[in-house]
Amino acid sequence: MSNSINVPLLDLKAQYATLRDEIQTAITEVIESQYFIMGPTVQALETDIAQYCNVKHAIGCASGSDALLLALMALEVQAGDEVICPSFTFFATGGSIARLGVKPVYVDIDPVTYNMDPELVREAAAKCTRLKAIMPVHLFGQACDMDAYLALGKQFNVPIVEDAAQAIGTLDDTGAPTGSRGTIGCFSFFPSKNLGGFGDGGIVTTNDDKLAERLSILRLHGGKPKYYHSIIGVNSRLDALQAAVLQVKLRYLDTWHEGRRSNAKTYDKLFADAGAKTTAHPLLEGGLPLRYPTCPDGPARHIYNQYVIRVPEDQRDALRDFMKDRNIGTEIYYPVPLHQQQCFEYLGYSTGDLPQSESAANQTIALPIYPELTDEQLHHVANTVIEFVKQHASVA
Repeated sequence: MSNSINVPLLDLKAQYATLRDEIQTAITEVIESQYFIMGPTVQALETDIAQYCNVKHAIGCASGSDALLLALMALEVQAGDEVICPSFTFFATGGSIARLGVKPVYVDIDPVTYNMDPELVREAAAKCTRLKAIMPVHLFGQACDMDAYLALGKQFNVPIVEDAAQAIGTLDDTGAPTGSRGTIGCFSFFPSKNLGGFGDGGIVTTNDDKLAERLSILRLHGGKPKYYHSIIGVNSRLDALQAAVLQVKLRYLDTWHEGRRSNAKTYDKLFADAGAKTTAHPLLEGGLPLRYPTCPDGPARHIYNQYVIRVPEDQRDALRDFMKDRNIGTEIYYPVPLHQQQCFEYLGYSTGDLPQSESAANQTIALPIYPELTDEQLHHVANTVIEFVKQHASVA
């Protein structure tokens, strides 16, 4: 295989090339209006996102991290309370909890989906004394088992905050969009997301009128009317330029989702034909030591914000180097679970406490999956992975 083929992990320039005129027109309209903070463009995006996610309310904010923070603030989670979340996730999940003086209670994942295991959540919740919320993460673009989480919320009388930062447009097992069934849904518009802006941005969704009102006030320093504050909020506003860009992109989002899903099917077939198995089969099961994502059955929809494969721990970093030498971009999501991060040492977790999270951190690697990939690029990526894994596979 020629090394002249270049496959970046993500190519936003390719996406922008198809939208340049529409986006420039939208940006120019905002500039001409000189209405940069909040206003009609943001309101229009909020309406569009609410409709797309099948919810009553969508409230724009400055980032996906702020979306999580605002959700907890709106639910009046206080210092000393407990919130359950996964450890195998982006830092903002646990960081938003700890920032409020709340205790993150980390729970292990299901190795098939990489999402938090509901049964382990049940066990952890039963041990909590001040549990105030459960925060499942729809990781990599695949929905959690929302039926299970809604049942847990009812059992322990706590709200479910959906961290859907990587999952706008994902459908769960019932066909419902992420962010539409929990108490509050939290989304990110970071540029690398399937729906990404030209900078930071986020949004929260809810079907609760009172929570929507509270969220709207909290993002504006807690002031309503202006300069009158009954609660303490934060400055977390989605600016109009970002909203204008996102409105344009939203019109193409489902097409991009299908492009990613098509690319995932290509990878799946190439890996399966080489003897690999899905994550439903542990590496210890044997065979070619390569595992690719388990695709959920319809009506569920995985949007593949990331396409993550799994190889033995002692080969993962070498595989990444091998791919870099062949001009293929990769990433590790995430190399250190939250319970092992230095800043969370005070929680008292030890290595081995969450074995599935720790194994995933050491064995997984994300491949390019963006919709503009060519067939040649897809085959170059898959064949490079297969070549390495076969070379390093143990001889039976």
